[in-house]
Amino acid sequence: MSGRSATTAAQVRKDLSLFGSFGKRGLGYGVAELAVRLKKILGLDRRWRVALVGAGRIGSALVEYGGFGERGYDVVAIFDSDASKVGGAWGGLRVRDISEFEAVADEESVEIVILAIPVEAVPSVMEHVKKAGVRGILNFAPTKLKVPSGVAVKDVNMVMELEALSFALSQEDEEE
Repeated sequence: MSGRSATTAAQVRKDLSLFGSFGKRGLGYGVAELAVRLKKILGLDRRWRVALVGAGRIGSALVEYGGFGERGYDVVAIFDSDASKVGGAWGGLRVRDISEFEAVADEESVEIVILAIPVEAVPSVMEHVKKAGVRGILNFAPTKLKVPSGVAVKDVNMVMELEALSFALSQEDEEE
């Protein structure tokens, strides 16, 4: 078994083999080469252009988080439909009206959208996102999105994450 992950070396080799040939038989893996190849497989070998939709509390926390840029995710535009927020400055960017989404997404070559919006805003926002041809969505809205084929969605459901955490804590309590 390998450390804390409870994964064997054989499992790691088998998993890596799904992505092609890695390492040299009997010698193992060159760490630097393996790191480069894994970054490419994971899409982490380039910069991604991201737009945030929703200039509320969650959106604010996400914009203030410095880790996105460090990991290759550049927030290039922020949108909201609330007139009191539009025009404000966030992290060096001006909050734009959601009606500008398609034009700005095209101009800024947006590839990923983070949705930090209430559920009632989803249908109208998704119309803009679909028209813009965005390929990836990180969804904080508490609903399942209907997207065209070829669009990847990752839902962030904080309640489900808390439930998973409480389950893990309950299991630890039973083991003691």
